[in-house]
Amino acid sequence: MSGTTVAVAVHTIVELAVIIRVMLRPHREPASRIAWVAVVAALPVLGILAYLLFGEVNIGRQRVARMRQVLARMPDAAGAAKGDETNLQAHLPERHEHLFRLGRSISGFEPVGGNSARLLADSNATIDAMVADIDAAEEHVHLLFYIWLADHNGRKVVEALKRAVRRGVTCRAMADDLGSRLLIRSEHWRSMQDAGVRVAVALPIGNPLLRPLRGRIDLRNHRKIVVIDSRITYCGSQNCADPEFLVKAKYAPWVDAVMRFEGPIARQNQHLFAADWMTYTDENIDDLLQQPISAPQPGFPAQVIGTGPTVRYSAMPEMFESLIYSARRELVISTPYYVPDESMQNALCSSAYRGVDTTIIFPARNDSWIVGGASRSYYASLLDAGVTVYEYAGGLLHTKSLTVDGEVTLIGSANMDRRSFELNYENNILFYDAKRTADVRERQQEYISRSKVITRQQVASLPLPRRLWNNTLALLGPVL
Repeated sequence: MSGTTVAVAVHTIVELAVIIRVMLRPHREPASRIAWVAVVAALPVLGILAYLLFGEVNIGRQRVARMRQVLARMPDAAGAAKGDETNLQAHLPERHEHLFRLGRSISGFEPVGGNSARLLADSNATIDAMVADIDAAEEHVHLLFYIWLADHNGRKVVEALKRAVRRGVTCRAMADDLGSRLLIRSEHWRSMQDAGVRVAVALPIGNPLLRPLRGRIDLRNHRKIVVIDSRITYCGSQNCADPEFLVKAKYAPWVDAVMRFEGPIARQNQHLFAADWMTYTDENIDDLLQQPISAPQPGFPAQVIGTGPTVRYSAMPEMFESLIYSARRELVISTPYYVPDESMQNALCSSAYRGVDTTIIFPARNDSWIVGGASRSYYASLLDAGVTVYEYAGGLLHTKSLTVDGEVTLIGSANMDRRSFELNYENNILFYDAKRTADVRERQQEYISRSKVITRQQVASLPLPRRLWNNTLALLGPVL
């Protein structure tokens, strides 16, 4: 038998083994299986390599074991109540209770009352508010960002943490090793350590050549969490950076929305932060989660939704789709990245078909040309169903927001694409409050005022090569 024949036989066996593995992997949609089988068959060597590197959701066995160990020993998320316990009760109308039951099944957090919040004006105002809260902190400050840059705003937070440490406040700062690699390897990160800020790196890459052998390099911690003294927390789409976002300046300004919450909801974000912190450090901070929860004032009910590759499969799309199906009058969504699976696309179309005023806002220019093209491939079906589609022209609209019937809001870090559904750790807050939802709805309306509406005629008149290109990119959605 010739060497060529042996090589062909070996390759065929390897290719069949990979295809069988694709078919046997749990929690994979048929479209994803078909896409990967096609890639492996069509690109004999590159397809196999691509699947081994990116085809499976795997952060590494040791990391999974460590995370499960941490979660198993952590105190119950509800904690103990003190003060007026009636304020802690989440008073929800029956029509919305199922949404929060779903949220509880994802993260284990019950909806909790006694919260207040305000929507920050813009990115710079958000950083200024964070710095002011850090400067006023008395006990501890916890921060976690996917992207933290050493720009003007990024350095303002660095200096605020150093000032807080000098006052005797315990500060813990965590950043994703890929998204924040420039800061982590800079003098500013070292200066925080030298000043006494406790720092940690989420999902450290190590040797990039060896990392794929232990888990996917592109599974990231995309969360944006700030918790101060267990009573203040921030949640939204913004990274710790200037709106000019120098690493991708040509798409600037990056337009984000962040809410500052006060009340028991801060404990739930604290719980998420603590789980991440103790997974990647040897410091046990369980005692912070055992302190009584206080709700001194009445307030609206809210719930943290934390998802990721080690949380229940399809949790984030379940949340999105349940919110979409719950709408009766109005549904407004803003998202920069839209590469849905079939069920989510159908949910949005169904919303419009049943008479709900359904609106979705995308950025006109996307920093990911793959996602931008794939998103546009879905426009025709959305428009045919009666969904109003806008493209924001005032920068890169990075806000991830969803409002339902002027009463319920979901805000946070999760996009409507496979990366947020399966690959990234995300944090969002779901709340029921007409006044705060009106604030978010007003912000969404500001985006609409700076957007152009997309018409059926515009989509139908796209050149054939462009339509073919967008549809081809969408076809790759299950493997992106």
